[in-house]
Amino acid sequence: MCTGCCILLKGLKCTITILHSFLRSVKEADEDASAASALSTETLQKLRRNFYDDPKNVLAQNVCTRVDPYDVCLSRKHIEETQHAFTHKIDTEGKPITNQKNSGRCWVFATLNVIRVPFVQHHNLDEFEFSQAYLFFWDKIERCNYFLTNMVKAAQAGDPVDGRLVSFLLIDPSPDGGQWDMVVNLINKYGLMPKTCFPESFSCQSSQHMNIILKSKLREYTKELRSMITDGASDGEISSYIQQKMADVYRIVGICLGIPPETFTWEYYTKTKEFKSVGPITPLDFYTKYVKPFFNVDDKVCLVTDPRPTNSYGKAYTVDYLGNIVEGREIIYNNQPAEVLMKLAAESIKALEPVWFGCEVNRRHAVKLGIGDLEVHDYKLVFGVDVTLGLSKADRLLYGESMMTHAMAFTAVTLDEAGNPIKFRVENSWGDEFGEKGYLVISRDWFTEFVFEVVVDKKFVPQEIMEVFTMKPIVLPAWDPMGTLAH
Repeated sequence: MCTGCCILLKGLKCTITILHSFLRSVKEADEDASAASALSTETLQKLRRNFYDDPKNVLAQNVCTRVDPYDVCLSRKHIEETQHAFTHKIDTEGKPITNQKNSGRCWVFATLNVIRVPFVQHHNLDEFEFSQAYLFFWDKIERCNYFLTNMVKAAQAGDPVDGRLVSFLLIDPSPDGGQWDMVVNLINKYGLMPKTCFPESFSCQSSQHMNIILKSKLREYTKELRSMITDGASDGEISSYIQQKMADVYRIVGICLGIPPETFTWEYYTKTKEFKSVGPITPLDFYTKYVKPFFNVDDKVCLVTDPRPTNSYGKAYTVDYLGNIVEGREIIYNNQPAEVLMKLAAESIKALEPVWFGCEVNRRHAVKLGIGDLEVHDYKLVFGVDVTLGLSKADRLLYGESMMTHAMAFTAVTLDEAGNPIKFRVENSWGDEFGEKGYLVISRDWFTEFVFEVVVDKKFVPQEIMEVFTMKPIVLPAWDPMGTLAH
């Protein structure tokens, strides 16, 4: 072999040796990493010893294995310091306290609870409820049509059925929950009616099984629509198919909820026991003539607080594919700091106008007692770690730890000497067994951390904030946490 070949061969052997050494080191590093992340028997034994070496852990275990852990964490001292008394309170709170039961209709209940305050005042009523079932019926019909229309839109845009968008939308094609702008859509199109003229049904109060039927059919229709689009169906053929399937949807919803009458007659007594009768009248005319003069939904604006660095304050936002009525009002978010929402809510209450709001209800909330406060649960005392507040509000949104889940109404507020809110009174829709006969009290700090939306009359909103509504909204993706629905 020539000298040059020998040198080349030696170099190749050296390279192979180095490569083998490198691969071996990578393998060893992987094995070390795997070993470091695995829970060995020794590690588990150490964890067990450390747990039982602390008597407080044993005490906490004895209690929490027999009692709800949230109840165990309740701070007795903080409960003693919380009282349902307020410096400013709406004189006429609605009666009776409402109950959405096993349904996700809080956004409808909260809206109707807010509207009935001026309604009962102006019509001299002692007790009254608008029909929640009426709006629920029309929302189910419209929401199914909206979903099918969106499925066509997504398919025509080339979004694959297993892509993130369509997969997300297919998770819950016919949810109960909603947003403020959605209920405005319903009221402006269909009006309102008293509950006595269209009462609750079983599936209003327990909607799970009706929703399962609707979801199954909507997913089935989605598959057929996508096949039609792939095969080159015309817009007319697609529209005709949706109309045919909406007949099935209408039948299912009508069977479960009942079908609202086209006109009704409302008979009632005033506080002074005077008999009165209204009608026959359509629900839309009822809203226009008897409700709108005292509560015009178009005069109310929705402000949100989203502190994520990517979503600047003073800007308008919307969420892709979010809504309930085709060609209805767009969901617009006017993003402002939490302090602004708090100030405007307090001003509204001082003017004796209740406030619709959306929040994350199950955080730092003593449900049975009706107290929302950052100090009402002492998790660290029981578990040795804090819960929820380890992340900022912005980070909780980013990491899937927080989102709006419930809508209620503010009816009272306590202000300090400087005029700053200290606590709020809340009308809920879970019946009268929780809180103070159905009412909650939440602290200023709880508002800051867990309230995401408020709805107030635009007369309370400064002009510079109102101008945000004239901006072209920034579109957030369909799966953004600000698109979650209050239920």
